[in-house]
Amino acid sequence: MHYSLGIDAGGTYTDAVLIRDSDGEIIDSNKALTTYPDPLAGIKNVIDGLNPEYLENVKLVSVSTTLSTNTILEGTGFPVALILIGDHPLEKELPAEHVLFTAGGHNHNGEEVAALDLEAIEKFAMQVKDKVSAFAISSYFSTRNPEHELKARDLVLELTGLPAVCGHELSQELGAYERAVTAFLNAQLIPITRQFVQSIISDIMKRGINARLLMLKCDGSVLGIRDALNKPIETIFSGPAASLVGASYLSGFKTCAVVDVGGTSTDISSICMGVPDLSDEGAIVGGWKTRVRAIRMETTATGGDSHIWTVDRELFLGPRRVMPLAVAAVEYPDFLNNLKRTIMPPREDLDENIQPTKFFVRSGYQAGELSRAEAEILEVIGEKPVSVPEIKTLIRKDLHPLTLDSLIRKRLVQAIGFTPTDALHVLGEYTSWNADASRVGAERLARLMRMAPGEFCIAVKKRVARNMALHLLSYILPDIPRASIEKILDGNYPARFKLDIPVVLLGGPVRAHRKELEELIDAEILVPEYAEVGNAVGALVGKGIKRVEILIRPASLMSPEQDFLVFAPDSRLKFETYTEALGTATELGKKLVMDYMQDCGLSGNQVEISVERKTISPEGWNHPPMETNLLIMGIGMRGLRV
Repeated sequence: MHYSLGIDAGGTYTDAVLIRDSDGEIIDSNKALTTYPDPLAGIKNVIDGLNPEYLENVKLVSVSTTLSTNTILEGTGFPVALILIGDHPLEKELPAEHVLFTAGGHNHNGEEVAALDLEAIEKFAMQVKDKVSAFAISSYFSTRNPEHELKARDLVLELTGLPAVCGHELSQELGAYERAVTAFLNAQLIPITRQFVQSIISDIMKRGINARLLMLKCDGSVLGIRDALNKPIETIFSGPAASLVGASYLSGFKTCAVVDVGGTSTDISSICMGVPDLSDEGAIVGGWKTRVRAIRMETTATGGDSHIWTVDRELFLGPRRVMPLAVAAVEYPDFLNNLKRTIMPPREDLDENIQPTKFFVRSGYQAGELSRAEAEILEVIGEKPVSVPEIKTLIRKDLHPLTLDSLIRKRLVQAIGFTPTDALHVLGEYTSWNADASRVGAERLARLMRMAPGEFCIAVKKRVARNMALHLLSYILPDIPRASIEKILDGNYPARFKLDIPVVLLGGPVRAHRKELEELIDAEILVPEYAEVGNAVGALVGKGIKRVEILIRPASLMSPEQDFLVFAPDSRLKFETYTEALGTATELGKKLVMDYMQDCGLSGNQVEISVERKTISPEGWNHPPMETNLLIMGIGMRGLRV
């Protein structure tokens, strides 16, 4: 009997599930805290809780994660240098601090328009190599000829030893700016994804598990682990994609909306007749538009670990993730006593980082370049949580909250605070951790809000449900202004929204929010069995899907009967006749699809390949097509019941 292991690493929990391959039944599952900075301990803990008899016969391991997505949403990615080659727009905002504009690039036919300035690239690389973790390279019209990107990448690798990402490797679509942003975000995620994947490989090898390793992509399909390491940007929404596929599998609904409440964010998506709803645009994450094909999703930085804080009797929810007080009291033995004796800050000093329930602890990440103020504060923050008053006492002067914020963004400090998870502990609806710490935190914040602790926690719970409802409705009603939806939700009207499709809820304590959500929306709302590990299930039941796009054009419109250019991923080919170009392009596309499928462990009758051809020619054109677009798509299915 063979089994498959699904693992999902979220911002708070790492989930695991075992599925029997013969009939697709879930036979075991487990949850454990995600560990920072090294996720290996969390992965080890979650697998340790599974039946070892089944683990011996695991032949497939498939993973998903929200770690990459959360990194971009929270602005805590690793520093990246961006090299832009050719005629890139100068007026648009770029995400990188270290940027080089240099000569080079090609035209629409892939012909060089300017020589590549390797000297400028060498000088730039040597200047910033100690300040960044990776390089991103984007050349003008690199989708038609990647030569300059590849030369720049090889030079950077030789000079610095740091990973370098090329835009053409991630997207074959035109759009130099979006491709540059995509390359930057991908480079930013390489260290995080590499550490995550290596942690999983290390653990399964130590257990003697001989299994193929796959990773879920952001469109709900799977890819081989080698591609995942090189193109982590394609996994940015793998967690939400896993929740979508997993929700359909667990509920039996081929068509449904999905609300996945995680520790850092809540994600809304939908599936129709078993096919994920994909975005026509590139995925947008952290406000940046990419060229990555992904599920259409509405996401909010509201989760079980979102920071609850207050200023001027106003309640704020997020956007940052913090460690819940209830969890901190278990992780750090003296934390509860410290929480009780910490003084209340003056009301006029309150902000996101100065709260009577906010504490800070070293994360374990190695510090890079720091300002004097950052270094001074980091020196007094150790392995035990400290409050702002304690930090002030230790450095013997006042501190600027923005300095603390910078240390959090650099992943050097982990913040602890009151969260929706703590509110549920106070209300007795979720009690996995130390409820005493949650109660102390609720009392302190409720005092600032001039409310009773229970009343305050109910307000937090309702705010979470209201946010879930707002984002669900915004997703389902994309043409309705959000302000109008908010007005109806928050108004005292004898009416409410009714949905014609079922809604599936996933997440740890998500059952606690079902009643409040039903009060806001009239819909069939289901919390299926194994909802708490739905993402790990989704990581296993994704299909193998590979799309290869190839463009064919005449080399010159002056002689459209001879010499044709084929623009394929990573290559630019030239043929004398259109027939030769079309045949070679089609076979090349099929080979790329099958190579990908074999890397996913799929072959032969498990893979179905289709070829779609679209041609463009002006009226009266009596020559081979002016432009031919080939879409070669392969769909592979494993033995699991889907």
